[in-house]
Amino acid sequence: MVTCFDIGGSFIRHGVLQSDGTVAERGRVATPGHSWTDFVQAVENCAGTENRPVSVSLAGAYDDRTGIADVANIPCLHNRRVEKELSTALGRPVAVINDANAFALAEAVDGTGRNKPVVFGIILGTGVGGGVVVNGHLVTGFGGMAGEWGHGPVIDPSAGGQLSGIDHYQCGCGQIGCVDATCSARGMERIHRSLHGISLTSKEITDAWHLNDPAATDTIDAFSTLLSRALSVLVNTLGPDVIPVSGGLSNDQELLDLIDRKTRALVLARYQTPLVVRGRFAENGGLHGAGIFARRMFEGLAE
Repeated sequence: MVTCFDIGGSFIRHGVLQSDGTVAERGRVATPGHSWTDFVQAVENCAGTENRPVSVSLAGAYDDRTGIADVANIPCLHNRRVEKELSTALGRPVAVINDANAFALAEAVDGTGRNKPVVFGIILGTGVGGGVVVNGHLVTGFGGMAGEWGHGPVIDPSAGGQLSGIDHYQCGCGQIGCVDATCSARGMERIHRSLHGISLTSKEITDAWHLNDPAATDTIDAFSTLLSRALSVLVNTLGPDVIPVSGGLSNDQELLDLIDRKTRALVLARYQTPLVVRGRFAENGGLHGAGIFARRMFEGLAE
């Protein structure tokens, strides 16, 4: 048996991998963000006294060649060799996978992308992330960054002359004009503030949009246009059979439908059915993906 973790900036969710491949969630605790000692203790408390291997889905970039994690929202893990150091601290085997990769793997193996050659799983929430799975195998790429389409100065809100008034936003990665800064939930809020001078949450904006509020409609149109433009490049590059979505914005089916229509209108391939869809594991892709990763990393131990 393997103890699986989905570790984010706010909470540590944990569960145990079952013989049928599912992960039975046992609970969650607050993530100690600033103390490595407290973080290890929290994980150890969740893992229990059984000497099970540990599989971790981790928010942030993780380079499986160097073992170094880039986790800005959990400072005690940032620039740390999390897999090696956590294994030493716990005295048991540890495997680490990026959370977006875990979600993509869950969808490709057991979800919306099952038996499909190319799956590009994306996160649309507080931030923007992604993972690529080809023929059931996760593609991590150089530096473990494959699928991280949220970063790079690619957003030009003046393109086409339709989006005047939107700024080039600073991203947490240090660059300006990233998808993460513009097309996340926080990005939607920035666009609304730029266009209308009003600060609303993404939920308030989408709720108003559903009620045909003109200002919210302008914001969602700009947001979905910028997002679909960026996403179309990835579709033409990867040729995905499906793009399952997780994160807070995935809960709005009408928004996903709009993004899907706009994206399919921009790409070369003719998709006759929806491409951008809510993931089957939109709520627990981290844990389920960590379970799949565990079965592959600790073969024979989870049977």
